[in-house]
Amino acid sequence: MKCIKLIIGLILVSLLFSGFWSGNGENENHKERVERIKTKNETLKLLYKYAPEARGMIARSYGYATFANFGVNVILFSAEGGKGLAHNNRTKKNTYMNMASGGAGFGLGVKDFRAIFLFRDAKAYNNFINHGWEANAQADVAAKAGKQGGAINAAITVASGVRLYKLTQNGLAFQATIQGTKYWKDGDLN
Repeated sequence: MKCIKLIIGLILVSLLFSGFWSGNGENENHKERVERIKTKNETLKLLYKYAPEARGMIARSYGYATFANFGVNVILFSAEGGKGLAHNNRTKKNTYMNMASGGAGFGLGVKDFRAIFLFRDAKAYNNFINHGWEANAQADVAAKAGKQGGAINAAITVASGVRLYKLTQNGLAFQATIQGTKYWKDGDLN
């Protein structure tokens, strides 16, 4: 009997700490939203440092999205995952999003990078947040650790009305891949 009470007690305590009864689920969601806004601000600051012309482009755009991503390339396969948000400059509303990517091609390495999308109009913006699919070919070289090293990144047009900047944070990677990437709304944060 003591064993059953102990097990029930442990289950109740774990549910309490997981936010099941205490409302911590929404508190955790709030913390995640705040963290993503902080990451967005840091990403934009980094972008403006390396591409000052982007500040005016973002201000004039219908909206933009920023993502913090982590990628791995192992010989013939690549995978990336990340999270971020899309910001509508007209309504000032944030849409919290996630991303995942997989691909094939030659590559080797690991990198932590940031992606910044600029949307020229409502159609491009709404298509991204509601459908969010991108298929692309990419080639890049990155060798960076903290403030040391550098990365070859370019602003490219990935779809009609959509421009993309990629900034490498840390990592060592060489890749030439064809990837499929899916961006989607975060069901818990929106």
